[in-house]
Amino acid sequence: MRLIQLQHPRHGRRVAMVEGDTLRLFDTFKSVYAMAAAAIDSDVTLADLVPNNLGKESLPYDEIYEGQSEWKLLPPFDHPDEPAFCFITGTGLSHKKSADNRQAMHVANVGDDSVSDSMKMYLMGMEGGRPAPGVVGVQPEWFYKCNGTRLQAHNEPLEMPPFAMDGGEEAEPVGAYLVGPNGMPWRVGFAVGNEFSDHVLEQQNYLYLSSSKLRACSLGPELVVGEPFDDIVGEVRVERDGNVIWRTDVATGEANMCHSVQNLEHHHFKYPEHRRPGDVHLHFFGADAFSYGDKLKLQDGDVMVIHYPKLGRPLRNPMKVEPGPQPFVPVNVL
Repeated sequence: MRLIQLQHPRHGRRVAMVEGDTLRLFDTFKSVYAMAAAAIDSDVTLADLVPNNLGKESLPYDEIYEGQSEWKLLPPFDHPDEPAFCFITGTGLSHKKSADNRQAMHVANVGDDSVSDSMKMYLMGMEGGRPAPGVVGVQPEWFYKCNGTRLQAHNEPLEMPPFAMDGGEEAEPVGAYLVGPNGMPWRVGFAVGNEFSDHVLEQQNYLYLSSSKLRACSLGPELVVGEPFDDIVGEVRVERDGNVIWRTDVATGEANMCHSVQNLEHHHFKYPEHRRPGDVHLHFFGADAFSYGDKLKLQDGDVMVIHYPKLGRPLRNPMKVEPGPQPFVPVNVL
């Protein structure tokens, strides 16, 4: 089952189920958040809610997806009432190519081919990141990305701020979660995400990693519910003036990661502050490849396209370079 969220200037916010080239609107739920909360309260799955809540009204998907309709796609999962209660985080070094790219940055900076801390962490994941069910495995790398105020939808721009040194796509799957009333986290589904980052800043010094991640990101257009997260293949490309200037095949899912999803979820939700009832969590699971690893520098207007067919239609976002110079931010004293 694939769900989307959309907004109309007069009809407001709605939830729809994807049926090929058609979107079937739900009568009852105005957000996937509300739908997930109802499923938790009733102790049923999201699929169980479909028969009694899916309406007869349909919309053409193509023109909405292309941005040619008054209906606008939203991220397929968010906190509809308070974006700051949507916490966006991620795990790096879960894919071999990502570790190789980090190792290449290390070699370029240090000038030798010694094994970097990043590669050591990846190898730790290879050794202990896939424990038996119910067993705690090795801890992964973890980072904070932003909150829901910086979450963008399909077709919306990802901004490179004046203080940034670069902007580049990271084609990643995202786990979407809602914390239930008793503090139990529930996985709602998976979606395509662009974990847009500043790789030039990161390459200067790996201690800048956390700063390089503090950027906008995108999600969607679809949330895939109830499907296995096993072997997920696709492509990522960059378009400039309508032409593809870079592309590569990518692979993700548990078959292509050094950590199991169970292990990544445990190490995120083991912290009590990540189990606050009613909060939304969107967690990036890492990238298989990105254009910066091939020395491509994105420009204003370049379009980043990420397509994992098992996770729905491609996610497209243009990069928008905010003009400088960087403004100084003063702090007042009370």
